[in-house]
Amino acid sequence: MTPICVVGGGGYVGLGYAVALAELGHSVVGLDIDAARVERLNHGESPIFEAGLPEMLRRNLDAGRLRFTTDYAEAVPGSDVVFLCTGTPSLSDGEADLRQVRAAAASIGAHLQPGTWTVVVNKSTMPVGTAELVAAIVAEHAPAGAEFAVVSNPEFLREGRVLHDILHPDRVVLGADDDKAIAAVSDLYEPLGAPILKTDHRSAELIKYAANAFLATKISFINDIARLCERMGADVTVVAAGIGADERIGPRFLHAGIGFGGSCFPKDVGALTRMAEGAGLHPGLLRAVLEINRDAGRRFVARADELLGGLDGCQIGVWGLAFKEGTDDLRDSPAVSVIEMLIERGASVRAHDPAALANAASRLPDITLCDDPYAVANGADAIALCTPWPEYKEIDLARLKSAMRGDLLLDGRNMLDPARVEAAGLRYEGIGRGSRKPSLAAGAPSNQAPTRAQPA
Repeated sequence: MTPICVVGGGGYVGLGYAVALAELGHSVVGLDIDAARVERLNHGESPIFEAGLPEMLRRNLDAGRLRFTTDYAEAVPGSDVVFLCTGTPSLSDGEADLRQVRAAAASIGAHLQPGTWTVVVNKSTMPVGTAELVAAIVAEHAPAGAEFAVVSNPEFLREGRVLHDILHPDRVVLGADDDKAIAAVSDLYEPLGAPILKTDHRSAELIKYAANAFLATKISFINDIARLCERMGADVTVVAAGIGADERIGPRFLHAGIGFGGSCFPKDVGALTRMAEGAGLHPGLLRAVLEINRDAGRRFVARADELLGGLDGCQIGVWGLAFKEGTDDLRDSPAVSVIEMLIERGASVRAHDPAALANAASRLPDITLCDDPYAVANGADAIALCTPWPEYKEIDLARLKSAMRGDLLLDGRNMLDPARVEAAGLRYEGIGRGSRKPSLAAGAPSNQAPTRAQPA
């Protein structure tokens, strides 16, 4: 059993690691500056919608392996390892905001004890070179005789599957120049049986950004291909299946839609772009990834405008508010962006989400929130599916059609079967599903209408 402190222990990453490390048998103190959140956590109430988290939280609280506090003096002294999991949001220019990291590093240093040796683990997503910054700040505030080492240990978590990804990692990346510190953190992960990549600080920090940028690039790539499919009369779902079957490419993240969002991809691609620019480089690919992503939502709304003959005065039902299924997180959600554009064009919006309604109440005050996915259809001119919750795939389309004023179903995630939708008397419009005639300028024969390929 290792005594561990998790700074930022009330957030997505920090809470996940605090609970998971306690589950592995360690004694964990989660530290968070939000007193109300800490009180809820100590009463076993999870502030985050995440599969399995409430049960594991309560189990480890009851076992005495986990507790939460707002006090550094209670959390840091006596901890052999301190995980730094504070937020690194984007500044207006895309650069990572390190104010929370700086403040936490100073407080960690000030509460180290003389005659002790502590490992500070940088778990937050931090720009290349931040490990040296954290080490300098900790050293500046640490008392004489307190020794420490910093290890860069980026997380690769998916919201909605945080605990699974912590306890079943594909790999563990550790960056440090101190073998003793590397060994101490390696011991924490050893029971998980994952490959451990040991490297230097800067390589470890860049691995995180590069991984997220690559995944975001796959999404923007298939969204760009979807535009071509619309012009050429091809079906992007079939194209994606065909290229994803190549083991060098793989099928994951090849799902055309209204773009990526959340707390990681937009922020991390933006931060990596700023890092490249700061290094005197011209990150054209990264800039294109972000621009294609922004354009995906704009094109979705423009298509709705076109098919409805204008959005002013229209009522649109929206399915999904969170940036992805399995979470209640609205940060950089494409669904939220779509709703804001719909409202700007004069539409009124009724929306449903299985988990994010509470968060949406303050974020989207100008729309009507519905507890039932069918309720958004009452009098609607169109339904827009924006988040691929599995519940929406099982919708009774005949019931949906009877509640609507119009007949347009806009599938922003290519989740529904076009034939099933059309059989219910609805008009189906997906992303890159070959619904438009091919461009003659692109070489399509003028005497042959395009046909929609059906996925296998």
